[in-house]
Amino acid sequence: MKKMMMLLMVVSTLLLTACSDVPSGYVGIKVYMLGGEKGVDTEELGTGRYWIGFNEQLYTFPTFTQTHAWTKSATEGSPTDESIDFQSKNGMNINTDIGISYNIRPDKVSLIFQTYRKGIDEITHIYLRNMVRDALVSQASKLTDEEIYGEKKEALIKAVEQEVINETKDLGINVQKVYLVGAMRLPSNVIEAINAKVGAIQVAAQKQNEIVSAEAEAKKKVAMAEGEAESILTVARAQAEANKLISSSLTDPLVAYRKIEKWDGKLPTFTGNATPMINITQ
Repeated sequence: MKKMMMLLMVVSTLLLTACSDVPSGYVGIKVYMLGGEKGVDTEELGTGRYWIGFNEQLYTFPTFTQTHAWTKSATEGSPTDESIDFQSKNGMNINTDIGISYNIRPDKVSLIFQTYRKGIDEITHIYLRNMVRDALVSQASKLTDEEIYGEKKEALIKAVEQEVINETKDLGINVQKVYLVGAMRLPSNVIEAINAKVGAIQVAAQKQNEIVSAEAEAKKKVAMAEGEAESILTVARAQAEANKLISSSLTDPLVAYRKIEKWDGKLPTFTGNATPMINITQ
């Protein structure tokens, strides 16, 4: 009886050690190592515990978003230098840190394993990195140093991202984003030359803006002067027209009447013997 119990305990232990888990958020693939069934099982295994025989091996693939950065720093991503080198259109060597975000389609895990025969780490650090590097080399070769470092940097990374998306979409890898990590590394003399040119362009643009502003201010003053002159001329014309109307309305009887209307009834005072004669019938 004791031997039977011991045997059961050994068998139970072996059964437990032969089981493997597929954690939540992962999909498993069973691979047969020997015999006529050697190869990849096409059935994806969901979350749970599975019996794995001595002739089988279980690979698990995360289906949630993966993010990795290939950098020069030993404290990010990897202790080794994983940064990427490429050249511009005019042959300038450039180095950069670059990252990727992606996820794996659960229904394509068996296809991914059949294609690469590797786990998620090898796929990320070898195959995806090579795709990003090749796309960056290809796209950057169409641009000059100044374009890569300046106005077309964002367009360059977008083109790299799209190229990697196109290459992986049929395999079941959904690339969500390819992005720069920090600034690109160019030779210091090249950066100084580019910055000097950018500075000169900015100064020229500022001067041009000042000229445009001065011209606008001058035009404003001219317009104000023209408006004021036109206003004065309009008033003068109106006054002249009024004077013309008044002049044309004056007659001798009207002038005499206006004189009488304003006379206060007093005769002028004179010294001497002369007596003024006033014709008051007019």
